[in-house]
Amino acid sequence: MLFYIFGTNNIRQTKLSFFNRGVDLKSQHENMELNVLDKISHALVHQRNVSALLREVLDILRYEMGVEHGTFTLRRGNLLVIEASSGLSEEERKRGQYRIGEGVTGKVAATGKAILIPDISREPAFLGKTKAVRAAKSAFICFPIKHGGEVIGTFSIDHPPASAEKLGKAQGIVKILSNILADAVATFKIEIEEKEQLRAENERLRHELSVRFHPGNIIGNCSSMRAVYAMIAQVADSSATVLIRGESGTGKELVARAIHYASPRKSGPFIAVNCAALPENLIESELFGHEKGSFTGAFQQRKGRFEIASGGTLFLDEIGDVSQSVQVKLLRVLQERVFERVGGHEPVESNVRIIAATSRNLEEAINENKFREDLYYRLNVFPIILPVLHERKSDIILLADHFLEKYNRQYNKNVRRISTPAINMMMSYHWPGNVRELENSIERAVLLTTNDVVNAYDLPPSLQTAEESGTAIIPEEGASFETMVASFEKELIVDSLKNNRWNVAAAARALKTTQRIIHYKMGKLNIEIQK
Repeated sequence: MLFYIFGTNNIRQTKLSFFNRGVDLKSQHENMELNVLDKISHALVHQRNVSALLREVLDILRYEMGVEHGTFTLRRGNLLVIEASSGLSEEERKRGQYRIGEGVTGKVAATGKAILIPDISREPAFLGKTKAVRAAKSAFICFPIKHGGEVIGTFSIDHPPASAEKLGKAQGIVKILSNILADAVATFKIEIEEKEQLRAENERLRHELSVRFHPGNIIGNCSSMRAVYAMIAQVADSSATVLIRGESGTGKELVARAIHYASPRKSGPFIAVNCAALPENLIESELFGHEKGSFTGAFQQRKGRFEIASGGTLFLDEIGDVSQSVQVKLLRVLQERVFERVGGHEPVESNVRIIAATSRNLEEAINENKFREDLYYRLNVFPIILPVLHERKSDIILLADHFLEKYNRQYNKNVRRISTPAINMMMSYHWPGNVRELENSIERAVLLTTNDVVNAYDLPPSLQTAEESGTAIIPEEGASFETMVASFEKELIVDSLKNNRWNVAAAARALKTTQRIIHYKMGKLNIEIQK
């Protein structure tokens, strides 16, 4: 009897022990779930970086639930790409790309429905593209991430082999996380798309700049310009200092940019500084920067152009206008590749290529002790001399046509050609402002003309009244009515003659007048048929 009672008590105690253990296991599992959700909610509140947040969520699942691998994928067009993961190497992560509908992950994205696979070794749809090493009989849980009713990605985990009940609870956690992280994943997706757009825009702008300033797009076919192109090609690949010389408006900065964008430094910055435009007391600070408190108004440290241009090219325009004190500092930078900020004592290394330009006679400045001779020899390693425009007569029409097309696009005009008198005027003019003056003249003409032709009277008065042009009709003191009429008549007759291959009879018919009147006007207006 005693034995029976003892045995019954043992049985009861054993049953109670198993019951309590089951309660403890259930409580322990619930506590684990609460602990996971608590840590993830804490990460949501305190982690501002979305990419870091997703990685932290995966790490929590890894350490709290034993999740071996976890991934967040984002949809990019028809592809799903892993953007955050745990337990995967960089190479494995890059391999994890799925087309919509491809494999388990692609199917979840296509249908918008979750999938639970208790044993991936028995699931032919599981592709395992990452080729990550997995435990035998691992489970796989994948949920869609939806935002605004649209599947924007997936959230998946590899779960250790477990009972159906335990996998169901893990699936519940993944579902909760997919819902609460949807906004964060959507934000992450937008950030990535914006970065890609900026990168694409940056590449587009770099390509445009490289094309725009490529030597092949510098207008001019005369022998002197072909020599300039050859020198650009010779010096571009080197790191040699270049000194570009030429009058104002000849295109010195254009050549400097062409050298930069044809060089190995083309991906770096191109910083242009007009030394003549900066006050003498500021140019040193602009070039080398300054330390906080180095002078009145220096409220913080400021980088100079040498530091900003690091890894690229620094173009020093009108180098002949810098003061003697700045010349000394420039000489040190060119010799030792180091400099100091204004008010500073720490040397700063310089990793820039120097291209200088000047319209001054540096040799004359050296004789007058206005420019250091040693600096001149440091700058004059590879000189390039640009020809003035009046020495490039064959390029004037090429340049004029180029600017005509440019300002047609800019001002939405449809000016188709330049009249013959206007061409004669441009070819006879001495162009003291060089290419810049020609560009400004064409821009003005495009704005002024009311039809599809640039006429002589659309060009600036400097071309119409200059003695050098040999085409001046309007006197210096002002034009009379008769003079203006004569000028317009000459335009009409010359254009008609040109259109009709200088056939006077055909030109008269085009102008609806007689051949006798045309001959009379040609004699009066000094229009020579042989021209």
